[in-house]
Amino acid sequence: MKKLIFYALVVLAAAGLTSAQLTAIRAGKLVDPETGKVTVNQIILVDGADIKAVGPNVAIPAGTSVIDLSMFTVMPGMMDAHAHLCMNMVHKRDANSYYITTLRDSNAKRAIQGAVNARSMLEYGFTSVRDIGNEGNYACVEVRRAINQGLIDGPLLITAGRIIAPYGGQFDLQPDKQNLGEPEYFYADTRDEIKKAIRQNIHYGATLIKLVIDDQQYIYSVDDIKFAIEEAHAAGVKLAAHAWTAAGALNAAKAGVDSIEHAVVISDEALAIAKKNNVAIVPTPFTEADATAGGQPGQVKTTNEDWFIDPVRRANKAGVTLVFGPDVIFNTNGLPRGKLSIDTVDEWKMTGISSVSILRALTTNAAKLLGIEKTRGWIKSGFRADIIAVRDNPLEKIETVKDVVFVMRNGKVYKQKN
Repeated sequence: MKKLIFYALVVLAAAGLTSAQLTAIRAGKLVDPETGKVTVNQIILVDGADIKAVGPNVAIPAGTSVIDLSMFTVMPGMMDAHAHLCMNMVHKRDANSYYITTLRDSNAKRAIQGAVNARSMLEYGFTSVRDIGNEGNYACVEVRRAINQGLIDGPLLITAGRIIAPYGGQFDLQPDKQNLGEPEYFYADTRDEIKKAIRQNIHYGATLIKLVIDDQQYIYSVDDIKFAIEEAHAAGVKLAAHAWTAAGALNAAKAGVDSIEHAVVISDEALAIAKKNNVAIVPTPFTEADATAGGQPGQVKTTNEDWFIDPVRRANKAGVTLVFGPDVIFNTNGLPRGKLSIDTVDEWKMTGISSVSILRALTTNAAKLLGIEKTRGWIKSGFRADIIAVRDNPLEKIETVKDVVFVMRNGKVYKQKN
């Protein structure tokens, strides 16, 4: 009898612990970006870090913490697929050149910047971020590890480590100062060098490979890129290709990279091949901002609109997968990184493509590119509880995603306001 009583008490205690971990979210509207459908008066039951159940009649166990978002629209957490969290260019100091930034800021400072920017991204609704490089000597790898260990707050972070490129990378070097581009870039001009660069990146903690295809007169060939893809995929990581020229984008599309970054002058031929080879396009709107005297926010503007609006329209028409990635490399106290990143949704709206297409670029398309589509990007049972809420329906008013009122990541609430 004593044993039975003891076991009964253990079961009851366990049940109490389970209930304490449950959270129920009352969603006024719930958006599914994949289908473009909105359901009303839904209950999302969260158990620890995971979504346990979703529906209008989900039972809420006694003792469950309830979050009332009945006046808001709930949706999956957003994703930024082209970030540079460990870089902060100061326009006046750096003469509008991030080359100078890489020389002025230490790796330690950049890691601190990355931690601050990661928290900012989470606050503005980005629960997953793909950092695409320019992190010095693996600064963002350490930021990711700190987030995963619970030392700091931030989104799920995927990091590229050192960017791999033909000699010179994206810089113009001088013969008497040949090493100034390192460790920002890993120069690799032969197959052996490409293999070594990929393996060294992965050894030091990179979870993504970034390849600069074409910022010099010499560019990687289709076969070179295929070789790099095979090495990366064999190690279980994806490969993103920076392509600034039409020739570079064409080679990247033919090789079948996981994503083409920028694609500013991508040809229709390359877009058709990208569609065939399931290559995502991550266009970047190139915003600029700085602080006025006293550190107040300065003017924010978008430059080179043809480099963004035109490729987005053509890629959308061709049926190519589009993924959101602002490519922000600066911030100020008044203009935090998360705000600058999500504000570029205005440029996406200027393209004229549908709100549901933009929302997919921010969520489900990004999840597939990041390789996390089995656990994130949707609000459904068994997925991680990465959930945000906005004031209006983003399918009708996409700019509402700039005003996130609630953020949950892995079942933990990081932001909630009226």
